[in-house]
Amino acid sequence: MAPIPSQKFDRLFPLWMRAFVRSRELGLVLVGVLVGLLSGLLVSALSWASQLVHEVLFGLERGRHLSIATDLSWWRVVAAPVLGAFMLAALTLWAGKRFNGRMADAIEANALNGGRMSMGGSFYITLQTFVSNACGASVGLEAAYTQISAAVASLLGRGLAARRSDLRLLVGCGAAGAIAAAFGAPLAGAFYAFEVVLGAYSVGSLMPVAASAIVAALISKPLVGHDLLFIPGPMSPIQGVGFVHLLVLAASMALASIALMRGVAIVDGLFNRSRFPAAFRPVLGGLVVGAMALISPQVMGSGHGALQANLVHSLPLGLLVGLALLKCCASAVSLGAGYRGGLFFASLLIGSMFGRFYGEGVALWIPLSMSPGTAAVAGMAAFTTGVLGSPITMTVLALEMTGDFDVTAACFMACAISALIVRTGFGYSFATWRFHLRGETIRGPTDIGWLRDLTVARLMRKDARTLPHDVTIEAARILFPPGGERQAFLLDKDGCYAGTVLTTDLHTTLEKPEALVTTLALPDGALLLPQMTIREAMDIFEKTETDVLPVLDNAEKGHVLGLLTEAHTLRRYGEELERRHRAITRG
Repeated sequence: MAPIPSQKFDRLFPLWMRAFVRSRELGLVLVGVLVGLLSGLLVSALSWASQLVHEVLFGLERGRHLSIATDLSWWRVVAAPVLGAFMLAALTLWAGKRFNGRMADAIEANALNGGRMSMGGSFYITLQTFVSNACGASVGLEAAYTQISAAVASLLGRGLAARRSDLRLLVGCGAAGAIAAAFGAPLAGAFYAFEVVLGAYSVGSLMPVAASAIVAALISKPLVGHDLLFIPGPMSPIQGVGFVHLLVLAASMALASIALMRGVAIVDGLFNRSRFPAAFRPVLGGLVVGAMALISPQVMGSGHGALQANLVHSLPLGLLVGLALLKCCASAVSLGAGYRGGLFFASLLIGSMFGRFYGEGVALWIPLSMSPGTAAVAGMAAFTTGVLGSPITMTVLALEMTGDFDVTAACFMACAISALIVRTGFGYSFATWRFHLRGETIRGPTDIGWLRDLTVARLMRKDARTLPHDVTIEAARILFPPGGERQAFLLDKDGCYAGTVLTTDLHTTLEKPEALVTTLALPDGALLLPQMTIREAMDIFEKTETDVLPVLDNAEKGHVLGLLTEAHTLRRYGEELERRHRAITRG
């Protein structure tokens, strides 16, 4: 679990502002508008700066996308990723330990830290992502967009002393503004926040998120311009046997997205097993990506220009699938080697190429009842759903992209099928898969941080009654009369826990009164430790079928610190669940 950021930014704003935001829903909406404004400006600045660096490093004409530049000098193609790798190495050596443990993204912050994000760590992640993308590595800038926007939203929320649920909502507003500004798609940005960052939708959260997404899109449109949302060639509704093809396409995209995510893990594992210094792994990865870019520049950067070109212009089928596979390899190598970035933009490009390949390739032998443009959009939506785990986001992005409700319905079906297959056969999105590789158990953005905060140390009673192990049953009966404590914890000669004796057993046993109390000790050795979470405690209670357990300072030869009952644990768990439910569904 990432450490919670320091409290130096908490309650920075005047009391009347904090009270207005905490007591009125309109306050959160106004903060959402401000978050959208800042997100739009930040996304525009990062996008403009990345394009400028591309033009300088690769000698591009003004405004020309890197991924469609076919006349690049070979030495620039190879040298730029390597230069970026050395810059990343310098950043890691200079600042890596400084921000170690404070680099939670929006999903992890909302799942574990109640929306609290480190501004310094977020700026470091943003800078790493910017360098990775600007030097031509096959990663998207969306990770930088969402990171810095969500961090600014978290900072505002902390300064306004926002409640835990409201702080998580503001982080979602930052992510919504970032995606809306990146694509000029406020609907997609809003649903990205609900599905990927917040993990839930409620009426109370709709207006702040929507306000942030709309304002961010309006701000970025004149500053950046959006050439991604266009009609990709002739579109046609799907009829009859076309739904069978849609099912096959969606299933294929789900399997391909799983292969890509596992490919990133495989490359990362290969680097971990090698003796190559971790800080300089991007250098080797940059050489590999540069070699791939000599085959086609479409593997470099986010792939905005390549997506537009491949959706509008028909390419030879062999070249189309070859470019898709090459982009998959370049993305896996880039991320596995240590470049930082996202797979959102790359997934759109890869999915569109696979979809068009299916639409044009199958039509050579079987009547498809689906135009290549429709197949490209459906493939794009299904593949990206597999990677992001966000079917509604991709459905509304397809709607904002095409304006065609028939095609959107087909994309919705493809996204639902892809999400089902990936969740059943793999269980993770790309973000949660990376958490899994790191040892976390996060399966989504749902707030589970409170479960980890609610530890046995906070729940236990500290007035546990103890007995020496060598006292007699008769003496124990005097110390523990009927109607008093329900149990006594035995201590050995060193004062360590030696077992539990129930008071009822003391007064109903047939053992002789002069027998030692150890003869009545329960046979099981179940115990709790202070650092255990409430979920772990509940699991132990269920497994041992015990009403009360001792809390020890360590598992072996531990001293008794207190006790915890199952009834109290279940009651506190229910109270916290109810509190979280009210926070989610309010309004």
